[in-house]
Amino acid sequence: MRFISQVIEPRQVEIWFKKIRPVSLADSTLTVEVPSQFFCEYLESAFLDVIKASLKKELGAAARLVYVIRPVQSQQAMSYPQGPGDPPVNKSISVSTWQPSGNPGPFVFPGITKVQVNPRLNPVYSFENFVVGDCNRLAANAAENIAGAPGKTPFNPLFIFGGPGLGKTHVAQAAGLSIKKQFPDLVVLYVTGNEFKTQYMDAVHVRNKLTDFLAYYMKIDVLIVDDIQDLVGQGNQTAFFNIFNHLHQNGKQLILTSDRAPAELQNFEERLLSRFKWGLSVELYAPDHATRLEMLKERAFREGVQISDEVLEYLATRIKTNFRELEGALISIMASATMSHKDVSVEEAARISEKIVGEEEVSITIDKIQSIVCDYFGITREALLSTTRKRQIVQARQIAMYLSRKLIDNISLATIGSETGGKNHATVLHACNTVSDLCSTDRLFKKDVAGIEAMLTRTNR
Repeated sequence: MRFISQVIEPRQVEIWFKKIRPVSLADSTLTVEVPSQFFCEYLESAFLDVIKASLKKELGAAARLVYVIRPVQSQQAMSYPQGPGDPPVNKSISVSTWQPSGNPGPFVFPGITKVQVNPRLNPVYSFENFVVGDCNRLAANAAENIAGAPGKTPFNPLFIFGGPGLGKTHVAQAAGLSIKKQFPDLVVLYVTGNEFKTQYMDAVHVRNKLTDFLAYYMKIDVLIVDDIQDLVGQGNQTAFFNIFNHLHQNGKQLILTSDRAPAELQNFEERLLSRFKWGLSVELYAPDHATRLEMLKERAFREGVQISDEVLEYLATRIKTNFRELEGALISIMASATMSHKDVSVEEAARISEKIVGEEEVSITIDKIQSIVCDYFGITREALLSTTRKRQIVQARQIAMYLSRKLIDNISLATIGSETGGKNHATVLHACNTVSDLCSTDRLFKKDVAGIEAMLTRTNR
């Protein structure tokens, strides 16, 4: 501490280093306790050189520093997930190669036939850490069912799609982690579409390596491919088609994620797209207010940082697009609270969040939705609110009601109906169900709805 005090200003020492508690010193390994994972990560990013120099000075060149996270006991009791724990480990698999010097897979060295497959699963992405709401409940339930019986449910493959930051990777990895916990002997692998493509390209340039590449992937029991939309190119799609067929026919589980539905994937072989639709395709939506607020509370609790309910409520109301933006704003606010050593006000939260998501948004209203729908279809507001049964106007009216229910928090069907020419709640419910069904079956209709929603999102920034 004396050396650190000499090279770091007193305020930084007070904020960051006086909260560190020594736990043990064994040989050259010093174990210390810190308040939270965020605290640990900030120490490593901001003061790594100073910490290294101090350890070397006091303990010698072989010095090591180990962190443990201090339990949070001052907060209200609540059910909260276990800590990250150790990453899961797969058993070794045997891969036959064409020649002794062949490479048995994309992650191993030539000449090795016993392969230790790294699952590449992040323990933080567990079901316990996943906040479930109406926006993701179906995907979470399907993933949990799969985890209880991988390869034996109708959900094979499980195809999860949706925009960025909605939790696709989290749900997919949570299934993998749960499977490893319940079935330790199963070989699980998480890989991105881009990584698979790169591995394939490497394989085709080495004699006999492509065969080993295919043999490696066909040994996997649970294959999770994130961002499958990146798997463009005929060669790697052919390889993945063969791997998919082999795994599926042998009762192995496949979990795929994408930023769009299978029907909207571009430059994919039709035979591959048809297989993506064999199991369950489920979409993730933007989280509602209750889900956003619950996510903020759980993340703040996990990091051991006290954030007022007023600030969390502000963030949940302010940021509506996805979990990633919400989490980014919260992390910035936690950093501000930790460094300033005082509570963050709503005004400060507004200033911080503005840098992440832009200027304060104007609330989406029924009037605004109806106005943009009328502009999109080239009809008048009077026609939209009338009782006419002309097909174009009926569809525009139904889309307006559907988007009002989807985009406006805590609005009742009766309110939407009264603002749409005095319709009753049953009419509004029928309209919402009709639009939802058409979006699932009519690509052009879904494109219209998505286009209107994108216009509302842009003008709401």
